[in-house]
Amino acid sequence: MPQMSPLMWFSLFILFSITMILFNQMNFFSFKPDIIKSTKKMMMKSKDQTWKW
Repeated sequence: MPQMSPLMWFSLFILFSITMILFNQMNFFSFKPDIIKSTKKMMMKSKDQTWKW
């Protein structure tokens, strides 16, 4: 079984690192949360409540 030189291991590490970073970046920026919309709806719902003490 042939051995890999240290430079080859380093280039493989760089390749996998760049792939992982790009994959994570794509997943992070493709997700659009609806947190702002849901908080506005919750605030409106809470204003509509009338409390009878």
